[in-house]
Amino acid sequence: EVVTLLVLMYPLLQGLALHLHSAVTGSYIPGTHSIAFINCLNEHIARDIARAIMDKKLAAYVNILPKTSALYFWKGELEESTEILLLVKTRTSKIGELSNYVRSIHPFEIPEIISLPIDQGNPLYLKWIDENVPRD
Repeated sequence: EVVTLLVLMYPLLQGLALHLHSAVTGSYIPGTHSIAFINCLNEHIARDIARAIMDKKLAAYVNILPKTSALYFWKGELEESTEILLLVKTRTSKIGELSNYVRSIHPFEIPEIISLPIDQGNPLYLKWIDENVPRD
């Protein structure tokens, strides 16, 4: 029973150890922050979604990248379009809320919302994200 309990608690204990180590040493915990990628039909929609994300304080920073070409399958047909890409910098803990919110306001039937954890970065920038995106 003790071994089973330890195995089940390992992720929690490891997380606590990482947070304690980070607090003591000031080091970064990889994956604490993420970048979300969101494609939009045009610049107007991209700006509206970016502003809505910022108004809800779901991100510290949103880049709006110019037109990108896209090829994809939709309902069995190969489609080609141009889209605007949002790069959203936020806390990893906010990705679920961000995704739910964007799906509720995005005009696409199935909007692209994917994220990647940030492994490393400028500590001052990552701290700035923390200061501008409230904790859960």
